[in-house]
Amino acid sequence: MANYTRRSFLEASALVGASSTLFPGVLYAQSQGTDEITVEQIEAAEKIAGISFTPEERQLMLQNLERNRTNFGKLHALKLPNSVIPSFVFDPQIGGVKAARMDAKEPNTWQPSPIERPSSDVDLAFMTVPELSSLLKARKVTSLELTKLYLARLKQYDSVLHAVVSLTEERALRQAKAADAELDAGYWRGPLHGIPWGAKDLLAVKGYLTTWGAKPYKDQSFDYDAEVVRRLDDAGAVLIAKLTLGALAQGDVWFGEKTRNPWNPDQGSSGSSAGPGSAVSAGLVGFAIGSETLGSIVSPSTRNGVTGLRPTFGRVSRVGAMTLSWTMDKLGPMCRSAACCALVFQAIHGADSKDPTTLTTSFTWPSKKSALDLRVGYLLDTFQTEYDNKAADEAVLEELRKSGVVLRSVSLPDMDTGMILFMLSVEASAAFEDLTLSGRANELVSQGAGAWPNSFRSHRFVPAVDYVNASRARTLLMQEMATLFESLDVIVTPTFRGNGLGITNLTGHPSITIPNAFRPVPDSPNPARRQPDSITIIGQLYQDEAVLTVADLIQSRTNHHRQRPPIA
Repeated sequence: MANYTRRSFLEASALVGASSTLFPGVLYAQSQGTDEITVEQIEAAEKIAGISFTPEERQLMLQNLERNRTNFGKLHALKLPNSVIPSFVFDPQIGGVKAARMDAKEPNTWQPSPIERPSSDVDLAFMTVPELSSLLKARKVTSLELTKLYLARLKQYDSVLHAVVSLTEERALRQAKAADAELDAGYWRGPLHGIPWGAKDLLAVKGYLTTWGAKPYKDQSFDYDAEVVRRLDDAGAVLIAKLTLGALAQGDVWFGEKTRNPWNPDQGSSGSSAGPGSAVSAGLVGFAIGSETLGSIVSPSTRNGVTGLRPTFGRVSRVGAMTLSWTMDKLGPMCRSAACCALVFQAIHGADSKDPTTLTTSFTWPSKKSALDLRVGYLLDTFQTEYDNKAADEAVLEELRKSGVVLRSVSLPDMDTGMILFMLSVEASAAFEDLTLSGRANELVSQGAGAWPNSFRSHRFVPAVDYVNASRARTLLMQEMATLFESLDVIVTPTFRGNGLGITNLTGHPSITIPNAFRPVPDSPNPARRQPDSITIIGQLYQDEAVLTVADLIQSRTNHHRQRPPIA
């Protein structure tokens, strides 16, 4: 029996892999071979966990820890697929806000307004979903024309943007022809009928690779479609591409390249919905579906100057999507306008029996309430000090006031989210345990201190007790947010100032991020290059209509969402 010192214990713990010491919790140590757990190892683990026991208590633990090790080994042998969900679900309603559940979604009430077809294909490529829908329904353009146009643009610009993992060309052409046949016959499925779109490549599509942006999965495929893909198929939308994501939904670097920002291709497009942000911005798709766990819609929407809706947690099914965090993952549209996002959300939201977090609750577009009917707050403290986008953010507040919206200053709960957000990394470590145990995490492109491989290893040291207590602290945060929103419908805030991004991703509140500035890039060789920026509207749980309505009002009075990057 080996006698490990504290130093050798810690050195071994830093090299987590198939042949080294493994720690599903800091009080569990599986030594190499058949070595037993020692009291010295327990004492060393206490330092990491921030706790302390007596020598007698450590000795008493040995039998239980050995029993745990046996059970943990059995768990490792199960080789759980990423698609298997835990036996518990996160419910935003625990904080005190109840959703008005419905048995079925309300029928579509939106109808397109007549418009003329633009004279150029470039103008056509940058039209919004409502505009494209109008042209398609009036048969002023065909789905096949649009599909070929967008496919050509994807092929033309991808050598610069690196936004495409794979084209779904055969599927797209088949869908476009079917859409045109239905539209020619007078059968209209709704606003998305015939419109080409792109899917973040964490959504399964039968017959095509679903790589999750990561080298260990670059040849992976599934024999089914994700539920969101299926719903968009039913809506008549045309899938033309699987778009990039940073490896395993982190950043904008995937196994093929770094996805670029069309406004400044020297810069990455941010992540992890890197491809959706870049492709929508450059006019390569009519709209895209991204995902967010902690900023993965908000950040690339800001970087690329597009509009991104992060729906209330549980309003869109995640079946067939890669799991990073069961309690935080959300799917949502990334588009050219809030009105686009509303029409896409209308098609994809609603309960799915295979995703127990989902429910159906009321959503209509156009909303039955105008922005003037809503109670609108703004985070005064985040606007007060100097920062790069201050003038643009204040201009948005002024536009709201000019439109008749009454703004009142509010503050978010004062809670340190760091003591809760480690839940995300613990869940991600569980979702990708096989990468850690097999050593294949070393195949991921990014290997630094903040990259997934290091996070997966280090978060095996989180005690289960602290994970549960972080969840309890999360309940307190949800309750504080419920109290705040008793007198509010939406809150306007600078996108990355304050703690709104962390808080609202933990509590499940919806938000929409819209472009509001395009600043010159200092010392750029191309004077047309710009640095987009954004402002964000946060909503009460299940009031996705409200954030869309306020964003739509802002965009009706400004033209930032109409800007085109110089690459176009």
